[in-house]
Amino acid sequence: MNLVVTLDFRFVRTPDGQVWTRTTYPYPFWERYLKVFDRVQVVARAETRERVDEQYRTVIGSGVQFHPVPYYLGPWHYLKVRRRVQESLRAAIASEAAILCRVGSRLADDLIPLLWKAGRPYGLEVVGDPYEAFAPLAIKHLLRPYFRRHATRALKEQCARAAAVSYVTQQALQRRYPCGSKFAVGVSDTDFQPGWFSIWPRGFTTNYCSTDLRTEDYANGPKQFIPASRPRLLFVGSLEQMYKGQDVLLRAVAQVQKKIPVELRIVGAGRHRQELESLAHSLSLGDSVHFRGELSSGAAIRSELDSATVMVLPSRTEGLPRVIVEAMARALPCIASNVGGIPELLDAEDLVPPSDPRALAAKIEEVLGSPSRLDRMSVRNLAKAQQFRPEVLERRRTEFYRFLRDTTETWLHSQNSGAIKVA
Repeated sequence: MNLVVTLDFRFVRTPDGQVWTRTTYPYPFWERYLKVFDRVQVVARAETRERVDEQYRTVIGSGVQFHPVPYYLGPWHYLKVRRRVQESLRAAIASEAAILCRVGSRLADDLIPLLWKAGRPYGLEVVGDPYEAFAPLAIKHLLRPYFRRHATRALKEQCARAAAVSYVTQQALQRRYPCGSKFAVGVSDTDFQPGWFSIWPRGFTTNYCSTDLRTEDYANGPKQFIPASRPRLLFVGSLEQMYKGQDVLLRAVAQVQKKIPVELRIVGAGRHRQELESLAHSLSLGDSVHFRGELSSGAAIRSELDSATVMVLPSRTEGLPRVIVEAMARALPCIASNVGGIPELLDAEDLVPPSDPRALAAKIEEVLGSPSRLDRMSVRNLAKAQQFRPEVLERRRTEFYRFLRDTTETWLHSQNSGAIKVA
């Protein structure tokens, strides 16, 4: 059986038909689905470019195909191409394949009502929280309150009516967006067999993150810290929106500088970079802040993690941030805000309230002022990161995919003609 996966991510497509990414979702990411399904069809946006540089990695390959929807950027552009997007989605699911949507997602909002009308089962991978993503100060848009209400309500209903739901958190997203099934189990509880389900009276829920760490991503041991003349803080994340709290971090660093001469490196790209550079200048941070731009995952990011003293992620909203898991695997101390799934990763003493530069500055000073505290954070983070080794996550993912495959096969068998009827 094949699998169709939809997600809100902007890929790049070159004239030779190849699809590329500079950050997440390269070909190795999709191989996890091929452990259960024969082929994977990725449904997403792709911007057309004549060429890409050496930092880009391929997406499609053996067993992985790509179905582009009309490219759009922002809600107004989306409205112009919405009809064509919906037509493309209908074409993508007009086959006997299992359907999996990575949500919250604009594409899923268009696709899933078609599945409801057809009575067709689907699975969800909940990787973000629209209620937090559209919170005040997270984005600047006149229609932000509407987007927040609509997207939150849509995701709640999508989870309530799904055949199977996985979450990147252990508890946080599950509380706000529960699977509506009367029967839900963890993957370790039951060995499911094909044919146990008439359509999908029993849902399947589990949790796993999308972070796919390899052996080389893990440090050989904890770090040991000695007082540094200029400790280095590191932020890694998109600058496309402000929900990562980049402005909060800059204001906090301006306060820390009065007591401790720190360096801040910001890794990431996006439309708010110039605004953040202007803010850094207005705060008189001078050469204390370095904007490194977008770096490819792997060795380049590991190098930044290994040279840093502390990772800082003062997000206003999060699911389960990949960058924190990656930093923990390198035994790097982390400070982050108390939102989303972050409290499932870090101890309470390493957390701060969101949107509070003063509290963040105090926490940074507290941590940097104690090498023994940094040592303890390093040991703790590396130990916690062991939960995200591939062999630990693989069984959860595989059982989830098997459930979705078996449920879809049962539904297909129940159709008299075997044809898919899409409204």
